[in-house]
Amino acid sequence: MANVPVITMRQIHMSFGAVEVLHGVDFDVRAGEVHVLAGENGAGKSTLVRILAGVYDDWTGEVFVRGTARRLSHPRDAVRAGITTIHQELSLVPSMSVADNLFLGREIRGRCGGVRFAEQEAEAARVLDEMQLEAAPAQPVAELPLSSRQLLEIERALGRDALLFIFDEPTSALGEHEVAPLFARIGALKARGCGVVYITHKMEEIYRLADRITVLRDGRLVGTAVPQDLPPGELVRWMVGRDLGAGPSARAAAPRERAPGAALSVEALRVAHAELPDRSVVEDVAFSVRPGEIVGLAGLAGSGASEVLHALFGSLGRRASGRVAVGGERHAMRSPRESVGRGLMLLTNDRKATGLAPDLSVAHNVSLAGLKALSNRASWVRRRREAEAVGDLVRGFRLDAPSLAVPVRALSGGNQQKAYLARCLLPKPRVLLLDEPTRGIDVGAKADIYALMREWVRGGIAILLITSETEELLALSDRVLVMHRGRLVAELSGADATRERVLAAAMGHAA
Repeated sequence: MANVPVITMRQIHMSFGAVEVLHGVDFDVRAGEVHVLAGENGAGKSTLVRILAGVYDDWTGEVFVRGTARRLSHPRDAVRAGITTIHQELSLVPSMSVADNLFLGREIRGRCGGVRFAEQEAEAARVLDEMQLEAAPAQPVAELPLSSRQLLEIERALGRDALLFIFDEPTSALGEHEVAPLFARIGALKARGCGVVYITHKMEEIYRLADRITVLRDGRLVGTAVPQDLPPGELVRWMVGRDLGAGPSARAAAPRERAPGAALSVEALRVAHAELPDRSVVEDVAFSVRPGEIVGLAGLAGSGASEVLHALFGSLGRRASGRVAVGGERHAMRSPRESVGRGLMLLTNDRKATGLAPDLSVAHNVSLAGLKALSNRASWVRRRREAEAVGDLVRGFRLDAPSLAVPVRALSGGNQQKAYLARCLLPKPRVLLLDEPTRGIDVGAKADIYALMREWVRGGIAILLITSETEELLALSDRVLVMHRGRLVAELSGADATRERVLAAAMGHAA
């Protein structure tokens, strides 16, 4: 059973205009296996799986489903063929309840066609308990944190009867404790004889899940191997075509002097609940970050860590209160515009929804935070000055783009993230608030961002960092602050900053 191909793709070619993005790729998935599709952003992984998902039709080659040739020209063709895709971008309806989202398109109906809402809510409650997801069936999806919405998106897809399940970065918004139930579900899919395509940039997930690994680079097949024959160092070389050198841990081996005083100081920070002002999602938080220091902010979903960053940036308005100073000067947290003027910049954890303007050019996206300085007295943007400022900045980011005039949505995920980071650097900030800066990007782009962060702190910038990858958090941070249910519960540094202590504190146990 394990050797029967569920899906076979032969000599797949795909072009966007005059640019060929897939060059004769062969790929197959067997029943009862997890086949990891690896490669840098822009390697062709998403294009290949979108062909399987019926998103793209303008391709050449052959696709076989259980040995039968199929032309998947529309997403409904893929669904009918038994192919289900869990995309990194969420497709939930925020205004609808958890139960309604879970059963959207496959409602439980009675004899007369009416929806049996009570049955749906009862089944939704069972699913939520199985996924260890803290939510109520009748709760609107808009109220859930990003990680819970990601789990709900996954569970909705898993409820379908399919031969092949495609997971595109399913854990990018999940904490470590939320990953185990997902992996258990993937194990159950294998036991059912389903095929699984799994795309991830997390090395530990590749070697935990993969039965086979296929690597693409620049739209070409590099090779396919079982994990035992492809150690991590060799896998990285297959993916990027070069040795990356030191990873994030290299920073710890090079101690550096940090300026005295605080670039950012926070006292008695409180964030009120969006709908219940008498309740807090952040309560009595106090800390400081010095120039040239990276402070990690850890916590499980719902801990309030992201709300801290948004409160400091002014995007929560009157919901935030407390005493904050940037460079010794009082900061009232009134608006993002004021924060930029104070030298505070925020990179959010969702570049698609709250970060980039996808239809604007790369240059316009990068310059958004610096338009005041790039405009004349009549508020007209000086395009030549904008082009010079953006060009000078992005050269240091190793941004791979045909030109700065193309829409930013045309770039790979890693290059989109670099453009977003470049925007944050344009106003020359004192403090960077980074929420998942390496989410959903490949190992090559991560190495570039680690190098940039080392350069920024050497220049005296202070960084407050959130990342769901604990190894990255520990390697990059000088200190780690841990939050639990809206409060700071631990500060860890040096030998005390271990994965076990961070997780224990985040779960409310003694650090």
